[in-house]
Amino acid sequence: MKGISFLTDAKNKKVAVQIDLKKHGAIWEDFYDAIVAHSRRHEKTISLQELKATLKSSGKL
Repeated sequence: MKGISFLTDAKNKKVAVQIDLKKHGAIWEDFYDAIVAHSRRHEKTISLQELKATLKSSGKL
C-alpha cells in the first residue's frame, strides 16, 4: 500500500510501521483511538450521570 512502510529487524521480522499522514491521516486517528481505548481497558468506569455531576461541580458544564 502506498504511503505505508514497514521497518524490519535483522531477521526480516516487522518491528515498526511508518505511515504517510498526508495520505492516511484518518486511518492513523482511528488506529490511535483504538490503542488509547485498549490501554485504558482496566480503568474504572463511571456513569454518564457521574461525569455530568463532576463537570458541573468543577464549573466545566
